Amino acid sequence: MSNVIMMNSTQVSYFTLAAYFDTGIFKYVHFMVILSVYIFIVCANSLLIVVICVNRSLHEPMYIFLCSLFVNQLYGSTGLFPLLLIQILSDVHTVSAPLCFLQIFCVHSYGAVEYLNLAVMSYDRFLAICYPLQYNTRMTYRKIAVLIAVTWIYPCLAMVVLLSLSSPLQLCGNVINKVYCDTHSVVKLACTDTAGVNMYGLVATFSTIFGSLLLILYTYMRIFLVCFSGSKQTRQKAVSTCTPHLASLFNFSFGACFEILQSRFNMNNVPNTLRIFLSLYFLTCQPLFNPVMYGLKLSKICVMCKSLISKASQNIKSEIKFGTFWGSYFIT
Repeated sequence: MSNVIMMNSTQVSYFTLAAYFDTGIFKYVHFMVILSVYIFIVCANSLLIVVICVNRSLHEPMYIFLCSLFVNQLYGSTGLFPLLLIQILSDVHTVSAPLCFLQIFCVHSYGAVEYLNLAVMSYDRFLAICYPLQYNTRMTYRKIAVLIAVTWIYPCLAMVVLLSLSSPLQLCGNVINKVYCDTHSVVKLACTDTAGVNMYGLVATFSTIFGSLLLILYTYMRIFLVCFSGSKQTRQKAVSTCTPHLASLFNFSFGACFEILQSRFNMNNVPNTLRIFLSLYFLTCQPLFNPVMYGLKLSKICVMCKSLISKASQNIKSEIKFGTFWGSYFIT
């Protein structure tokens, strides 16, 4: 794949991201806001990953899939924010061709992994609620490993194929009307026939999204049937574990649907600022939204986070007292 990208970079060595506009001195304000958002995303998702990894009581399928979700959000954010921060401060909004294709790989594989992860999590909740007595025999650690491997490997292989089809295209321009690189924007610049690339992109996108949504729809239909016919305790358990998942699914689907519509249809009648915000929505709001939602709604994670933070603060206080004691000792 590197040879393909290098060949393309001899034809078009860089791309211009044309959606940026001059904000003067306010670009430093925008930089600080975006940097703060990125720091919060990294800290919040990393905290939850650490909490799940270090506490053996959380080594259950639901929390393992959640850990995969948080890792993906770190991955997707890192594919967007560093380059976004550089571009905000830059006066010339260009990106090299290899870096542009690398960002395309990260952004699109992040979206596919997110949908597949949400589908796997709905399947896990389906087994836990509909087959509680058989759950441990059906959701084994080997099955968990296979599901997580498929969730990550399939999108990466799909993106390798997509990049191998799109990167050799002869391009008639290098201006992308977005604040980050995406496949469809690059393919639209091609001078040659792109029917094969477009067809593969549509099939890969819709098979991932609609395949995931069909599985989620089926599992939730079965879950609701069990809830309506079950006890009050069963309904409460289902609501407590499924509400964050459904909220996360709706939040991500809103951003993803707008991004697909914007890529496929003319959105010039939408104000530029709103178009930029909505194009970044599925890359930023999901990593911001999920840690807060799952951290507050799932009591086990909430308790473990509070315990870890309190222990860390106590250690910091003890180190400060220890340093103050020895400092005063040596001064005297």
